[in-house]
Order: sequence, then structure tokens, then C-alpha cells
Amino acid sequence: MKKSLIWLLTAIMSLTFGALLYFQIMYLENMVKMREEQFSEGVMRSLYATSEFLEREETMYFLEQDVNMLGSNVYDSYNNPSTINNISQGGLSSGESSIIPYPSPTQNVGQRYKNMQEIIRSQYLYQKGLLTEVILNILRDAGDRPLIQRADSTVIKNCLGTELANNGVKVPFVFGVYNVKGNLVYSTDGFKNTGAKDSYSIPLFSNTDTYYMLKVEFPTKKNYIFSSVRFIIPTLALTIILLVVFLFTIILAFRQKKLTEMKTDFINNMTHELKTPISTISLAGQMLSDPTVRKSPASLQHLSDVICDESKRLRFQVEKVLQMSVFEETGSALKFVDVNANDIIHSVVNTFKIKVEKYGGSISTKLEADNAIVRVDEMQFTNVIFNLLDNAVKYMDSDREPQLKINTTDIGGNKLKIEVEDNGIGIKREDLKRIFEKFYRVNTGNLHNVKGFGLGLAYVKKMITLFGGSISVESEFGKGSSFVIILPLAEID
Repeated sequence: MKKSLIWLLTAIMSLTFGALLYFQIMYLENMVKMREEQFSEGVMRSLYATSEFLEREETMYFLEQDVNMLGSNVYDSYNNPSTINNISQGGLSSGESSIIPYPSPTQNVGQRYKNMQEIIRSQYLYQKGLLTEVILNILRDAGDRPLIQRADSTVIKNCLGTELANNGVKVPFVFGVYNVKGNLVYSTDGFKNTGAKDSYSIPLFSNTDTYYMLKVEFPTKKNYIFSSVRFIIPTLALTIILLVVFLFTIILAFRQKKLTEMKTDFINNMTHELKTPISTISLAGQMLSDPTVRKSPASLQHLSDVICDESKRLRFQVEKVLQMSVFEETGSALKFVDVNANDIIHSVVNTFKIKVEKYGGSISTKLEADNAIVRVDEMQFTNVIFNLLDNAVKYMDSDREPQLKINTTDIGGNKLKIEVEDNGIGIKREDLKRIFEKFYRVNTGNLHNVKGFGLGLAYVKKMITLFGGSISVESEFGKGSSFVIILPLAEID
């Protein structure tokens, strides 16, 4: 699959998931907003109903007071002719009432009808006067009544609870009552006066001179709102999980594609590296079949040297491939022994010195570690040092003589430090983090100015890790590199 197609699919799927998440979040926000509006509307209807109930209760109180007062004078005013006159004038003083006898059956129809109209009119005026008297008493005397009589906390709690339930708001609530100056008169347990954002309020007895403010709070409001929309949360979570899985799949696809490209480069490089010595050996063999060549001792010696050198080169490349199989295996195949790292490094340097001097360079050692006994696989440790030196020669700078340095020192914590320095071309910063990856080469593809399969440093990293150590690199492009190996010292009984 082409990388452009992968990017296209990634963009389409990302936009799809992004749009899906956006619409789900917007739907969730709208649902929460709608539920809050419904909640607020139900609460305010309940508060209005509670306020009206308290005002009706107070009206009934004063009405009963006036009716009781008037009832005691009913019989005294029965025969008082001035009562009717007072009623007909549209007023009724406190303590007065009116009882008007019905027309006599002996009267004629017209007279009886006229008397009946007068009776209805008188009753209307009486009731009007009575209501007027009640209203005047409320306006005059309501402020003198204690709040506990006008708005008892139990009455408010029962009435408000009933109204809230009727409006579908079945959640716990607390409330407080404030006077006209804004001072708290009384409140229920848990009332905190959190402010206008989280509380609802309504005036009580607003038509009188002395009024109060009822404030209600709902401690579990957020849980109530959330419970009504929580069914959306699982779908949102599933969408996020799908998005994460998709991104993870895309990352794996890019890594797989990259690994495939590196393996292709490896096969191309391996084919080239193996083909060259095979072709040279084949050509030398064909020349040996020439009688004229066999008669010349110098030619035979030259062809023999060529075959020998190319055979060594071929064997070295095969060993590189075998190192890859070791790289794939676990550390169970390693044979750990206690060895002197200074001795092994000295032996490798003596062997490698010829190759460095061939390019006009030099290699020096400073093996200053007093205790260099480490527990490693001797053969693999030797290959590690050889790979680091070989890597330094590969990436030498053609404009100056290659100079290699390898040092060993003791560091704290019973550890050995091995440092391999070179003055080669160095490594770019963007490549530093990847040079220990399998098949990764700074120069990839069919560029053969630098030989190799991209396995050397990956193999070194793997082996040092299995030895219980660590490796790091510092490099400046154009000036050289420094590889530092830290290994634990062997425990000596």
C-alpha cells in the first residue's frame, strides 16, 4: 500500500471520527442545557405555586378573623335598620353584618321580584364590603404577624415538596428565608446560600409592606442532570476507544511499512555485498583454468591472494547475517563467563590495527580500569567491540586521517566504562535516536558508499542489554562520534 493512500485514509477517518465526536459532544451539551432549562422551569413553577399558597393561607386567616368577629353581632344587627343603609352605601364597618328577610308570599309577583333584586344587591354589597375589609386588614395588620405564623418552615417544606414532585423535580432541596434587608431569618439544615447561579428565589407576600425572599438550593442538582444524560457517555467512550484503536492501527501500519522498506534495503545490500566476493572468486577460478596463468608463479600467487581475501570477506558478511539470528534470540543461548575486558579489547585492537593503518589512520588505547572483570559471553563481547571499531572506519572522514581511541575506566557503583571515539563524519541529530534500530542505516537503499546491512549497532545494543549494561552515543555532525558502554563488574567470590 502506498504511503499517500495511507495518509488519505488516515485523513478521511480522522475527519470522520472528529465530526462524530463533535456532534456527540454538542448533543450532550444541548441535552444538559435542555434538562437544566426544564429543571429551572419546574422549580420556578413550584416556587410560584408555594408563594400563592402562602398568600391564600394568609387571606383565609384574616377572612376567618373578620367572619368570626362579625358572627357575634349577627343577631344584634338583625333588627337594626341602619345596617341595610350602610350596605347600600357600599361599606361595612367592623363588627356589622346584614340579615335581610325574604319577601312575603302574600305579596304580588312584581313586588316580590323587586324585593328579591334588592336582597341580591344587598348580599353582593355585603360580601364586597366584607372582602374590602379583609384586604384592608391584610395591608394594615399582616406586617405585625411573626414570620413563623405567616410562613412556617414545615408548611413551606411540605408545600414546596409537593409542587416539585408534581412538576417532575424529585430531588432533595434546602431553603432559607430572608427579610427585606437581606438578612437570613431561618433556614433548613444544609442551606449554604451559594448564590444566584445555583439557587432559585421568589418573593413572599410581595403585595404587603413587609415581604420576604425564599431561596431554594438543590445539593444533588448536578447528579440529577447528569443521570438524565448519562446514557450518552458510553457511546462517547466507545467512539474515543475506536479513535485510539484507529490511531494505533495507523501507527502500526506506518511502522510495518517502514520495516518492510528497511528489510527491502537489507536484502538489496546483502545481495550486493555477497555478489561482489562471489563474482571475484568466480572470475579468479576461471583465470586459473588458463594455462598461461598457471605457468606464471606470480599470477598464481596473486589469484590465490584474491581468492583468500574474498573468501574472508564473504565469511565476514555471512557472520553478519548470522549475528541477526543471534539478535532475534533471547539471552538464554549466551554463555556467560568472567572475562577481562581490557584483554579482549587489546586483542581486538591488535587485529583491527592493520585495517585502520590501511586507510592511513591510527588507533590508540588507554585501558586504565584497574578492575575490568565483567560477566559476558566472550565471543559476543568480542563482536561488540569489533562492530564499534568497524563502524568507526566505515564512517571515517575522507578529508582527514582516521583516528580511533578506545578507553576503559572505573566508575562508581562497581561498573566499567568503555568509550570508543572517532573523528569521522559524525551523526546528524535526527539520526541519533534511530541508529540502534534494526536495519536502520543513515545511508539506505542502493547507496553503497557505506557497506553494511544496518544490523551492527542494533546487534551491539541488544548484546549490551543482555549483558546487563547500557550504551549511549554522543556525536557532532562533521566532527566525530563517541560511543559509551557501561557494564556491571563481575562479582568475585
